[in-house]
Amino acid sequence: MPPDTSPLPRVAVIGLGSMGFGMASSLRRRGLNVTGCDVSADAVARFVAEGGQGAATPAEAARDCDVVVSVVVNAAQTESILFGEEGVAASLPQGAVVVSSATMDPDIVRRLAARIEAGGWLYLDAPISGGALRAAQGELTILASGSAAAFAKARPALDAMAAKLYELGDQPGQGAAFKMINQLLAGVHIAAASEAIAFAAKQGLDLRRVYEVITASAGNSWMFENRVPHVLDGDYTAKSAVDIFVKDLGIVQDMARSAKFPVPLAAAALQMFLMTAGSGMGRDDDASVARIYARVAGARLPGDDATPESSV
Repeated sequence: MPPDTSPLPRVAVIGLGSMGFGMASSLRRRGLNVTGCDVSADAVARFVAEGGQGAATPAEAARDCDVVVSVVVNAAQTESILFGEEGVAASLPQGAVVVSSATMDPDIVRRLAARIEAGGWLYLDAPISGGALRAAQGELTILASGSAAAFAKARPALDAMAAKLYELGDQPGQGAAFKMINQLLAGVHIAAASEAIAFAAKQGLDLRRVYEVITASAGNSWMFENRVPHVLDGDYTAKSAVDIFVKDLGIVQDMARSAKFPVPLAAAALQMFLMTAGSGMGRDDDASVARIYARVAGARLPGDDATPESSV
């Protein structure tokens, strides 16, 4: 078979936050022509300084593009950058594909996909997992669903961004449903890890030894191993914010209520994230749930001056 000599697609990345910036950088490193757009002019300037192109609006970014990768926070932002004033729909060429990576209710995904496809474009439902570091390394996990044509059009961009690409069906919304199962587990595991490490603090245990023992034992989880170091270092700079799980576990609750399916563990975890956000830590790292447990119980965590002295 002769080598593929077709030109690489032009890509617009809308949303240059911690995930989107890394994704845009990964695309650029693979030789794709990438334009970045964000509400933060500083984020756009940073991408341009690293060799990319910048745009002030989604419409400007999408002009003449083959692929638009949307990496915004939620459904409302996705709809705005697609169909709002100066949105992608104002300039995107016919036949181009929108790769939407926001975590959303599958019903909303299906509605947005129908609008895109009615306009003569393709839509790939492609929520992501892996965190900012893996995004920057081009090693995300992408949970995608959509038509064969959408996958084919987006393939060069997907290959540049993902270490694992799961093709989960031919209808938008299926990828979103898979992502919500992941988010249910992730949220419950973060809450459980936070509960455990704060309980260990209440017992007066050496928290670094707790971490060493648990990560070598059956009680370990990916979230315990990943998030508890933030607690040990007293560093709650957001890598994944509390508010993300307020949103995502809220979607899980809505989906479960609609399906008349009980999700008591997810419901309890959501209350802990809500309590943490309500205490002013919504934009802090989601390991901040441990701080709420500690403050309620009178335990002290490293670097958190708001927690009173442990009574142990």
